[in-house]
Amino acid sequence: MRHLLVTLLFISSVAVAGPDCSTEDQSQWKEQEAFKKSLEAQGYKIKKFKVTSGNCYEIYGWDKEGKKVEIYFNPVTGEPVKTNIED
Repeated sequence: MRHLLVTLLFISSVAVAGPDCSTEDQSQWKEQEAFKKSLEAQGYKIKKFKVTSGNCYEIYGWDKEGKKVEIYFNPVTGEPVKTNIED
């Protein structure tokens, strides 16, 4: 029973983990404040910005249509890696 519980906890933690976005050294990443400003210029309203353990920039907020978003970005290229949009 204990082994089953440990296995289930491991599976659930893996399922919640974000994507891996970059293997580049952080010295190669876009500067955080400049990156946030570029997103805001595209119409995003950022409620929360963070660096994930999967080496991503992640935002929680709203897109230019006002839809709630959670987006993981490659911190080197600035390209979205995973996007969740609430309808």
